[in-house]
Amino acid sequence: MTSNSSENPITVYAAIAANFIIAIAKFTAAFITSSSSMLSEGIHSVVDTGNECLLLFGLKRSKMPADDLHPFGHGKEIYFWSLVVAIVLFGIGGGMSIYEGITHLLRPEEIKDPTWNYVVIGVAFISEGTSWLIATRELRARRPQLGFWKAFRRSKDPSVFTVVGEDSAALAGLLVALLSVFLTHFLQNPYMDGIGSIVIGFILSGMAFFIAFESKALLVGESADPEVVKKISDIATDNPAVKNVWRTLTMHFGPDQVLLNMDVEFDPSLSVSSIVEAIDQMEARIRESHPQIRHIFIEVESLKGAKQK
Repeated sequence: MTSNSSENPITVYAAIAANFIIAIAKFTAAFITSSSSMLSEGIHSVVDTGNECLLLFGLKRSKMPADDLHPFGHGKEIYFWSLVVAIVLFGIGGGMSIYEGITHLLRPEEIKDPTWNYVVIGVAFISEGTSWLIATRELRARRPQLGFWKAFRRSKDPSVFTVVGEDSAALAGLLVALLSVFLTHFLQNPYMDGIGSIVIGFILSGMAFFIAFESKALLVGESADPEVVKKISDIATDNPAVKNVWRTLTMHFGPDQVLLNMDVEFDPSLSVSSIVEAIDQMEARIRESHPQIRHIFIEVESLKGAKQK
């Protein structure tokens, strides 16, 4: 899958469809069987559905054109809304699951018939797994040279890494729910169900902290990957008019919107027109090799002795 997820967010649409259907099934199973862990899983799916809708809203907002107040566009909107997603995931998803688990420990209730739980968990695992595979394919397609973990950590697109993170937490939560339902029924111990709900809550909270950390770094102003920065510097130094590149500063304004500022020292014997021509050549090569570089500012460090031609 090589499509730009910001333009065609199939990962988000797939996650919304999966979570909405699964939430209905989980709540139905929780109502029939009185399972605390299944109720927590239902809450989790509702939160995930809402979160994907927030991401879609953020994607739409991030595509708004530049204006006088936002000369570099609104690309960082998606980073803000991914931070909101992390807060919702922690506060509602994790918090309510932990609360439900504690409540169940204080007032334990037997699971009537675990059959429905097993059926729903199986269906949910297939649906969540499908959504996870779609998201990971998108993630790997963008960075095929990296392993999964590095690609996940270096992703600049919240519509991808947030869905991968949420789906990973969902799959882990389903395994915990399966184990807690089995142990509750097998051992005839209703406390296991409450413990499972608490563990699910901590899984959601942990993933929320991770998504918040990644979103915060991008919202504050994260640079492009070191490999990209080096290639940009190499393009500049390859130009015969350039003597040295002092600084190459980049910052993401969106998943595919990068600002570039370079301090370049040119050969002082060159004319102004030759330096301008060299700058145009560098910009053209940079944009061709890295189309995500939307804004380029080159500061000329040395014009001493430049001929006025």
